[in-house]
Amino acid sequence: MTRLVPHPLLSLVLMLVWLLLTRLSPGNLVLGLAVGLLAGWSFARLEPEGKRLRSLRPLLRLMAIVSQDILRSNLAVARLILRGGQHGQRHSAFVEIPLRLTDPAPLALLAMVITATPGTAWIAYDKDSGILLLHVFDMVEGSDWSRLIRDRYEALLLEAFA
Repeated sequence: MTRLVPHPLLSLVLMLVWLLLTRLSPGNLVLGLAVGLLAGWSFARLEPEGKRLRSLRPLLRLMAIVSQDILRSNLAVARLILRGGQHGQRHSAFVEIPLRLTDPAPLALLAMVITATPGTAWIAYDKDSGILLLHVFDMVEGSDWSRLIRDRYEALLLEAFA
């Protein structure tokens, strides 16, 4: 069954969406089923091989930390923008951060976390050296972004996917 329908929920949902967007008829039912099955097979071929989730608890802690960081960053960036950016006191910078993560799934989660946090952007990642290039909107002198990323986000992802 798994080879015939590798992602049954995805196939079923796509078929139902197809039927919702078209008229309910036998032809549309067959066509929706075909679209759902093709999408499921395609998704199965694209599915990366990697480490499986070992523990959900670190991801729940990460979600709480990220929610708090996003709220704080939103307020800080809004304050900077509304106060005219405090020219001369604020400067943007690129920071190189060595990462211990190598698996694509946790790296993708880390990219989403960093990009979703206002004031930071994931610019590039060198797979060979494990270096992340991060853009910081308001680089405060003395802030250690490597330690922040490593201790707040990467450690929890390593724990979850170890």
